[in-house]
Amino acid sequence: VQLQASGGGLVQAGGSLRLSCAASGRTFSSYAMGWFRQAPGKAREFVATINSSGESTGYAASVKGRFTISRDNAKNTVYLQMNSLKPEDTAVYYCAVARYYPSSHIGNFGSWGQGTQVTVSS
Repeated sequence: VQLQASGGGLVQAGGSLRLSCAASGRTFSSYAMGWFRQAPGKAREFVATINSSGESTGYAASVKGRFTISRDNAKNTVYLQMNSLKPEDTAVYYCAVARYYPSSHIGNFGSWGQGTQVTVSS
């Protein structure tokens, strides 16, 4: 599976963005997916995960209630809707395929996309 993330940009604090991650291949609907982010000088951290059908999701405490992960298996795409953005949400956001669900451990994820930059100004 190859992944292509998009939708990042510059937004003011309190604003919203929606990230998309398009996947190649015909087995996308078989995989759980996840979003991670990496701020400058920091380790890559878990943001959200979703199971293969889209019926179950999980979030990091720092984004719960503000971010929503979803997927459209017909379009081979997973989304991350980000609301009430804060300057500390500034990072490069990556999507990845999960080897099993649920998990937030980075070692469980692979086939990383190239990342999309999100910058939140105060």
